[in-house]
Amino acid sequence: MRSFYGDDPSGTNDYTRVINRRHHERLSKLMDGQTVAFGGRTDAERCYIEPTVLRDVDPSSAIMQEEIFGPILPVIKVKSTDEAIDFVNRGEKPLALYLFSNDEATQSRVLEQTSSGGACINGTILHIGNPAMAFGGVGESGMGGYHGRFTFEAFSHRKAVLKRGFKLDLKLMYPPYSARMTKFVKWMF
Repeated sequence: MRSFYGDDPSGTNDYTRVINRRHHERLSKLMDGQTVAFGGRTDAERCYIEPTVLRDVDPSSAIMQEEIFGPILPVIKVKSTDEAIDFVNRGEKPLALYLFSNDEATQSRVLEQTSSGGACINGTILHIGNPAMAFGGVGESGMGGYHGRFTFEAFSHRKAVLKRGFKLDLKLMYPPYSARMTKFVKWMF
């Protein structure tokens, strides 16, 4: 963080602020009672929250029950990839899943055995900036995806319409049906 923002991120224009006081208050309350490993300073007047890392976070705490949308990273220790996958699968499906690993087997396992709105391997947030990829949630984090064409498709309804003429109006389509026709229809459908 110091290499990005210097000793005081609040003094740089390169670091943004929380969108409004209500959101600032919500985030500040989520940090209450947590163990800060890095950062943690806030300024309600300027809607500022320092980049913050929390450690030893209780999975049942409020900060783990909501989507944060702020500069706070809660860290939970796990002993294995299996335990991490189990942790993700026990909760609501996340809007995004970020995995840092160069092991392709681990990457495949995590992606195959979890569900999330989107995922990035060895990065964060990058998938939202690619207009060729849908961005959106699944489950409690939202349904559908948006960006470019995906937005159009998410908010559109494809109405199926079959149009035919009367010239080829076969009598075998109408009752009474013979045993042979009934057998044929069951075979077809």
